[in-house]
Amino acid sequence: MKVSIDVDENHPETSITIHCSQVDDTVKEILDFLHERKQDFVVGKNGESQHILKPEHIQFFRSEDEAVFAYTRDASFKVKDKLYELERSLPSQRFVRISKSVLANLYEMSRFEPSFNGTLCVYFKSGEKEYASRHYVGNIKEMLNMNRRDSR
Repeated sequence: MKVSIDVDENHPETSITIHCSQVDDTVKEILDFLHERKQDFVVGKNGESQHILKPEHIQFFRSEDEAVFAYTRDASFKVKDKLYELERSLPSQRFVRISKSVLANLYEMSRFEPSFNGTLCVYFKSGEKEYASRHYVGNIKEMLNMNRRDSR
């Protein structure tokens, strides 16, 4: 990657242009950084206790009956954020929407199985499973580079 900086007091404002052949993980990380899309923790409630959860420990978020829950390997926690707010604030190279009601951590997925009507059954490392709706399957495959053909 080549980086160039043009410092000139005549520039009215700071602007950034990225030239690339495709938007890969490195470019997404740069964009997330520029848009300040790094949430260091999520606060979740389990019983009467408030817990500080690291996003990398969360397997997925699920919206249920107008509430959002964060699921880790060990427990679930009610969070105050809406699913779309979490999607905007968490790193896009780690979290991907798999259905209208689920935002999943790519690094906590263990396997996939085709399901009925073009959906995908997503298994997490904890053994939990969720279904990815047809609308989001293409995006998941793109994020995981599953659309590439084996060149052997």
